[in-house]
Amino acid sequence: MSKTMLEGLDILVERGVYLNREELINDALRALLRSKPDLKRRIALELYKVKKVSLSRAAEICGVNIEDFKEILKEEGVKIVVPQLGEEKVDEEVSEILKIAQ
Repeated sequence: MSKTMLEGLDILVERGVYLNREELINDALRALLRSKPDLKRRIALELYKVKKVSLSRAAEICGVNIEDFKEILKEEGVKIVVPQLGEEKVDEEVSEILKIAQ
């Protein structure tokens, strides 16, 4: 980005159009993702592949339901990761469910 463009961004903050640079950048990113929805899909896929987000969070980022995101993963040749729960964790979860059911 050119020095002039960066100075222009600073002016928007100085003039109170944005509270701070972070707000300006967030607004710019939202506008970018609205104009290029395929980027949301790419971000969701990459975050999921490097295990930074869960399946449900990746689907949310992508703007689709979990089943549709599973199809996207299949199309892209990405394996669905199933988290391994230890026996102790499973026992805790079952106990919690049984408490709620009573």
